[in-house]
Amino acid sequence: MNRPHVVVFGSINMDLVARTPKLPTPGETLLGYSFATVPGGKGANQAVAIARLGIPTHMIGRVGNDDFAQSLLASLQGAGVQTAGIWVDDSNHSGVAMIAVDDQSENHIIVVPGVNGQINEADVERLIHQLPGAAALLLQFEIPLPAIQAAAVAANKAGVRVILDPAPAQSNLPSELYSLVDIITPNTVEAKQLVGFPVDDAETAAQAADVLHQRGVNTVVIKLGAKGAFCSTATETFFTPTFAVQAVDTVAAGDAFNGGLAAALAEGRSLREAIRWGAAAGALSVTKPGAQPSLPDRATFDTFLSRHGM
Repeated sequence: MNRPHVVVFGSINMDLVARTPKLPTPGETLLGYSFATVPGGKGANQAVAIARLGIPTHMIGRVGNDDFAQSLLASLQGAGVQTAGIWVDDSNHSGVAMIAVDDQSENHIIVVPGVNGQINEADVERLIHQLPGAAALLLQFEIPLPAIQAAAVAANKAGVRVILDPAPAQSNLPSELYSLVDIITPNTVEAKQLVGFPVDDAETAAQAADVLHQRGVNTVVIKLGAKGAFCSTATETFFTPTFAVQAVDTVAAGDAFNGGLAAALAEGRSLREAIRWGAAAGALSVTKPGAQPSLPDRATFDTFLSRHGM
């Protein structure tokens, strides 16, 4: 019998990361002291997070016909992600994020979507072929909203759970999208954008969850950073504490959380355990720098869980 797999539909970017003692002011030129190209993009990060935890994972998206594309595909394939659903698009460049980071870990980021911004229903057609037998479809907001909504419709028709990470933060989403989502996983910034009031603790998270339930979302998981994660369903609410680790770099922590969540659900684990897996994957990811390089493999993950009594 085939194991349930997970489908990820989203962005694939190359992060161009420069480190400098301080961030430039307008018109200022600075000398930096390091540079790296790091595969990223929220969609690709989540696919790598799931695959490294041993779950068969299919990525649907686009890269350009350029040198970055080869590195991006190699990073996905090296993690075990199935890339047959990724289209090499000659019409534009691969997505890039130009990131400047200073010695206080503050940053400036410019994202140029490239082919990610051209994803449309043709890509959804490729996605549809991967839905039979899938445990979940993961979506994020780094590709055009019409394609996201069409993918959610397709997953609903196929009886596949839809997990939406509403990042980057957006407001005024189509009302129809909420009813297509089984699990939504905003952080505090994204939750505020969605509901229109600050969300920074369990009490305000519960209020935000009520709003999102009224809009049609089945399960709301609000990531409260170091405070943990709040979950609300139609029948229960509960809080999952975070794991205490020494943080080095928080980039991709949210993607790691969604990867752990989806991996646990693909293995048939309960929602409570799945959120615990998400918290563990997120905690492990912040102990290393970079996006995809920080995402844990299954052996590291299992060891971490066993040390924390799971």
